[in-house]
Amino acid sequence: MSSVIYPTTNFTATEQLCITHGEGIHVYDSDGKEYIEGLAGLWCTSLGYSNSEVVEAITEQLHRLPFQHTFGGKTHEPVMQLADKLKAMVPVEDAYFFFGNSGSDANDSHYKMLRYYFNAIGKPEKRKIITRERGYHGVTVAAGALTSLPANLAHFDAPLEALSILRTDAPHYYTGRKGNETEAQFVDRILTSLEDQILAEDPATIAAMIVEPITGASGVIVPPEGYYEGLQALLRKHDILVWADEVICGFGRTGADFGSTTMGIKPDLMTFAKQLSSAYFPISAAVIPGWMYDAMIDQTNQVGVFGHGYTYSGHPAACAAALKTLEIYERDGIFEHAAEVGAYMQTRLREMFEDHPMVGEVRGKGLIAALELVSNKTTGATIAGGKGGAAAVQACQAEGLILRAVAGNALAFCPPLIITRDEVDEMLRRAKAGVDAAYDQLKSEGLLDG
Repeated sequence: MSSVIYPTTNFTATEQLCITHGEGIHVYDSDGKEYIEGLAGLWCTSLGYSNSEVVEAITEQLHRLPFQHTFGGKTHEPVMQLADKLKAMVPVEDAYFFFGNSGSDANDSHYKMLRYYFNAIGKPEKRKIITRERGYHGVTVAAGALTSLPANLAHFDAPLEALSILRTDAPHYYTGRKGNETEAQFVDRILTSLEDQILAEDPATIAAMIVEPITGASGVIVPPEGYYEGLQALLRKHDILVWADEVICGFGRTGADFGSTTMGIKPDLMTFAKQLSSAYFPISAAVIPGWMYDAMIDQTNQVGVFGHGYTYSGHPAACAAALKTLEIYERDGIFEHAAEVGAYMQTRLREMFEDHPMVGEVRGKGLIAALELVSNKTTGATIAGGKGGAAAVQACQAEGLILRAVAGNALAFCPPLIITRDEVDEMLRRAKAGVDAAYDQLKSEGLLDG
């Protein structure tokens, strides 16, 4: 075993699969076995593997200017071009972009900029951030505190109170409903609870609420109809900014340019990473409105600098990768393709799995989806210890399909955006064989009730 500390890994189960190369939607292990990469790596390789245009753009940039920082008045053409390109795309008023290296650091940057901004306008008390149960927003200290998944919080002693983090209900009707509640009643209840919490905390102390339009690591939760309409009205009423974490949803994943478009969100702030460069080079962006940027100018002048930044903020090769990726999205109609093939994938998932005895719910939008694996289809009882998700992942891998279990027993799908209908059929054929095998295994072990 090598001396690597592996991320999001059980240290007693490392180095189980070594991937050596990839092409299109497929990757290959050290034994030469081929797999469909059904999670696009980590929700990110939108253009699939070995896209020569993106590789060439990075290589060309490395030959021309392999590095240039953006501190102290220094800049370069790729970072300015990328900001201009994104400004024309995003639904944020007169947008400005702070570039980093990961979704985690982008959310940390937002956390800091919110405090910087409210200090600039004389409201230092407006510093609390609302996040949701089952939210995932990264793993750095502030972003990790905004994350609500047990495995990401256990033993790390996240300073939630010191960072002024508030939590509200996850908008997952299937697991969060009470009795015979309708979806509308569920939405009314959790939004009423949120308003009660806001009033108890004092709206004047709350800066923003962060939301994933559709969640990823918490189980691909698609909020019910009316949720975002009601949520935004509530937040606007109390002068709380809407912060959309688009790290997974952004750039075509939901069948539109952004998850905010799909879900009817009009954000004040946005966070990007992953599909911004098809994951070919690390890059992220924290997006703020022009009025927020303008309010911070005097403070930077008083101090002499905006005292935040990373060595690799706006790395030229990363910007070149992002620019080429955005060019391909537009030129090849990738978002439109994702919408069309995504609708097909959603239909086929429901046809193949809605009646499966171990599947309680099929959910998703575009090319992101999940199967909620349950021990009893009638009651929706979960499978203890996340063993359903773990068994399904291993069984699918044996079939040549790489998926991921999230939030315990949700089996997530998130293939590269370039996937075709025929490839969707093959992916789901392998998934069905894997889920069937997992069902037989778990039933024989007495872990299923139904």
